[in-house]
Amino acid sequence: MRITAGFMCSLALATPPAEAEAPLSPVPYTDLELMLDAAIRFEALPRRSEPGIALDSPIRAGLAWLGERLGGQFVHNNMQHDSLSGTPHTPLSVVAGAPGASLSVAYHRGFGSTALFPLGPAGFPALNARGEGAVAILFDHDQSALGLRVHSDYAAPLGQARPQGYVTLTFYTRQGHLITRYRQRLNTAVTELGFARAGHTPDIAAVTITNDDPGGIALDDILYQTAPAAF
Repeated sequence: MRITAGFMCSLALATPPAEAEAPLSPVPYTDLELMLDAAIRFEALPRRSEPGIALDSPIRAGLAWLGERLGGQFVHNNMQHDSLSGTPHTPLSVVAGAPGASLSVAYHRGFGSTALFPLGPAGFPALNARGEGAVAILFDHDQSALGLRVHSDYAAPLGQARPQGYVTLTFYTRQGHLITRYRQRLNTAVTELGFARAGHTPDIAAVTITNDDPGGIALDDILYQTAPAAF
């Protein structure tokens, strides 16, 4: 059979282009529990019931630093929630928020453990500040995958729970370049989140976390890898 140039052109036009691989893919949190060798928990801090303890400086947890935002970013108050803007400066660093409006830790009955609360503009110890702020995590070593557990509103005993909001995670390289932004609708109580880079590329240096959930969020059990990537 003779294949003409016109036929080949038509075939090319009819063939859809290959889809580009997403820079980041969701993976089951339970898979990452088996793959990654460390977790950021907050049990080393004194156990206190809510409102807990306000943290007005960046904190060291395992092989990572946690604060309100990355250096070079700005925090904005959107009603009762914080949002972030701006390009991170290099070398990357984490920055605390205003006193009483950065982070806190408290015993969380939903997790059954001490958890991290990002504090919103209402400030510590206000109930409507707990979980309404922003969190930045900066790892010592670049990561190809990470996971975390997010607790949002509790289930209402009479079925009148508020609608759940969204959590937004923004991933950055060591050079401060944006990898991708991921927005996830939250479940009532615990939402387990896991992510892996395309091609297992180990270049996640930092992640910021914000939310618009009416009841705010708490974070715990942040999974990561302690060893630097081998090239």
